[in-house]
Amino acid sequence: MDFQPMHYIFKGTGNASAKTLLLLHGTGGNEHDLVPLAKNFGDDVNILSLRGNVHENGMPRFFKRLGMGIFDEKDLEFRTHEMVHFLNEIAEKEGFDSSKIIALGYSNGANIAGSTLILHPDFLIGAILYRPMQPFRNIQNGKSKKNTPLFFSSGKNDPTINVEDTNEFLKILNDNNFDVSFYEINTGHNLTQEDVDLSVEWFKTNF
Repeated sequence: MDFQPMHYIFKGTGNASAKTLLLLHGTGGNEHDLVPLAKNFGDDVNILSLRGNVHENGMPRFFKRLGMGIFDEKDLEFRTHEMVHFLNEIAEKEGFDSSKIIALGYSNGANIAGSTLILHPDFLIGAILYRPMQPFRNIQNGKSKKNTPLFFSSGKNDPTINVEDTNEFLKILNDNNFDVSFYEINTGHNLTQEDVDLSVEWFKTNF
């Protein structure tokens, strides 16, 4: 496959056995956006932040879309495999354990993290999903053998995500043996301090 490398920032702990927090930005963001947030999760985890390889009107994204809330599912599948391939390569280069990655994604970043959970269900050891959407209309498989823990937060007043769709995605994740902690935040699509605080507590409990 014609996989392309990705721009990234890596901040290692120097501990070869440390877990790695994978930061995945929202539409229009870049690899710098979520780095300040990562400090909330402690200094004993590596930080790896990626920039999406797709551009929409000059805005970086992790995969193409056909319209608001309508994903180009073929591109999403390709970009998910591309990202996993890159993570395995960069793990060897930077000296971190690719079997100890926890994704943290917001919006578009949460969606490619969700796609990774479906297409590579045991690649991640956990994921923090802020404002995710169901990545594929039809999901046939994707069972986790490890009962992977997930943090999932939605905005109660989010105009971009349908409540029924969120409930369907939650059901799919639970049916596929993911251990989902779901939180509905009294806000819109924006990321709030409450999201961060709840996810930090979840992280401390699980890791």
